Amino acid sequence: MTTRLIPLSALLLGSLFLLIAGGINGLILPLRGSDEGFSAFSLGLLGTGWAAGYVLGCLYTPLLVSRVGHIRVFGTLAATAAIAILLSAMVPSPWSWIPLRAVSGFCFAGAAMIVESWLNEEVDSSIRGRVFGTYTMINLVGTTGGQLVLIGADVSTSWFFMLAAIFYCLALIPTTISSNRAPSPLFEVKLNIPQLWRNSPVAVFAVLMIGISNGSFGALAPVYANNIDLDLTTIVLFCSAPILAGAMSQIPVGRASDRFDRRKVLVFLALVAMAADGVFVFLQPESGTANILIGSVLGAAIFAMYPIVVAHANDHADPGQFIQTSGGLLMIFGIGSIAGPFIAGLALTLFGPMALFSTLLAAHLFIVLFAMLRMWRREQVGSEDKASFQNIPFARNTTPETEVLADRENQA
Repeated sequence: MTTRLIPLSALLLGSLFLLIAGGINGLILPLRGSDEGFSAFSLGLLGTGWAAGYVLGCLYTPLLVSRVGHIRVFGTLAATAAIAILLSAMVPSPWSWIPLRAVSGFCFAGAAMIVESWLNEEVDSSIRGRVFGTYTMINLVGTTGGQLVLIGADVSTSWFFMLAAIFYCLALIPTTISSNRAPSPLFEVKLNIPQLWRNSPVAVFAVLMIGISNGSFGALAPVYANNIDLDLTTIVLFCSAPILAGAMSQIPVGRASDRFDRRKVLVFLALVAMAADGVFVFLQPESGTANILIGSVLGAAIFAMYPIVVAHANDHADPGQFIQTSGGLLMIFGIGSIAGPFIAGLALTLFGPMALFSTLLAAHLFIVLFAMLRMWRREQVGSEDKASFQNIPFARNTTPETEVLADRENQA
């Protein structure tokens, strides 16, 4: 197995560097912005900008690649992402950071798609599952590792902006000098919301609410933690622990969803999330330990919802429509991720830090109510007709090419 992974090591290493840079980039901006006195609304718009750029990157990168090729586009995207984060250090203003964050989102999505398309091309069926597992682990380690770098840091300096730029540039080296042949053209998403709705209204509505919830939490969790005066180390752990909890919870959640109605599992997760939201809103924990523990419970629920929804949608999709269905849901998730930080950021500005979890509470309540309505109207899918559950450690880093890789792994 190890010898067969060696030819892929350049691509996996490039992906690791890219995700470390993304982890640093995503956390240093709200922390530094809070230190600079930016409003919660403007910091929420950073999340909106990222999500908008990410969606556009997923849509337009295939067109760029078809014109000039994978390596040139990857090099351009990685270099542009490095420039964007350096410009953020040079011009500390929310109105410059928001478009620069959108540029980062576009570049990150495009670069990730290119790496994943290379993996798709190079992996044969005999090792596809292990390579997909390795890649998702790199996704998790890179994202959380980039965040953990900031423990004990002085966010008032430009050092971490430069470090993120270095890792964006490091991602260039193993990928551009790789001897692997260029892959086939990238998968292009064709968003057909009416068809998705006909297949599974629960999936479409729930993935929009999950995008609002997860996008809000991902963008504004450090702002909330800073506003209640947690120290920097605790803030970093408060942002990282929920991601790790969400990754670990997917194994038991996936098994439960294969045995029971996936909508019931989704409702259960939403109720757990509502309980955690309620603790934040009504009990308002002050200690760092309490916030990390409750945040981990919240993360275990909200970061396991997206793969449940994808699996449920594929239960009702026509055979061979896995990629189209998952890619369409990913775009709807992105739309929710655009709206969520905007709504939650405005709520934080008007009503204080606990308004973040009031926003999440509303989104999770809507999931429960709509899923219960659909369970009353539509029977569950039989076990023999269910699609395969696919672990997705961090949906925010998922691209249409991730769905292609997952689909081929399932076929293998």
